[in-house]
Amino acid sequence: MKVSESTGDTRSRIQAVALELFTEEGYEKTSLREIAERLGVTKAALYYHFKSKDEIANSFVEDRIGIMDGLIEWAESEPPTAETRRTLVARYADELFGTDRHSVMRFFEQNQTAIKSLSSGVEMRKRMIRLANLLARPETSHEAQVRAALSLFSVHSTWFAIRDPDITNEQRRAIGLKIAYELLDKIDDASAE
Repeated sequence: MKVSESTGDTRSRIQAVALELFTEEGYEKTSLREIAERLGVTKAALYYHFKSKDEIANSFVEDRIGIMDGLIEWAESEPPTAETRRTLVARYADELFGTDRHSVMRFFEQNQTAIKSLSSGVEMRKRMIRLANLLARPETSHEAQVRAALSLFSVHSTWFAIRDPDITNEQRRAIGLKIAYELLDKIDDASAE
């Protein structure tokens, strides 16, 4: 095993454990000592990878910002059609909530105050606005802007609004996208008038 692979694996383990603790106990109540203890490492070993809780939380946000930047770049290169909007929201759902990424959404939902205070949290908000603006085009009405933003939030809300423990991730995705598409279709209707 290469040293960089080992370092990357340790960094990922720290992120996973921190995310678990931040979600269970809350960001403010979790200490670096608790993260180190759960990992079975010293605080010094933890500091090698992350100097603070904010740095760990920023790493979650920065990962999402990278994904969002890719989505924005793709959408900007596509025509503002109904199909582009639907594809953008579907890709957003898949890339930000696929596999185990929904756990990061739970962290965001439960720790909104902490995220807002992080510089990367401000950057993520800017990306959300850019995505919503891309979804609203070519329509620029206030109603289109709200529908576009709500279409993104419909994907998010399936992770905290649906309390059924037996629902699958695929079912959540389908519900979120169904509602998102209904909102986006209204943008098409307004553009056609």
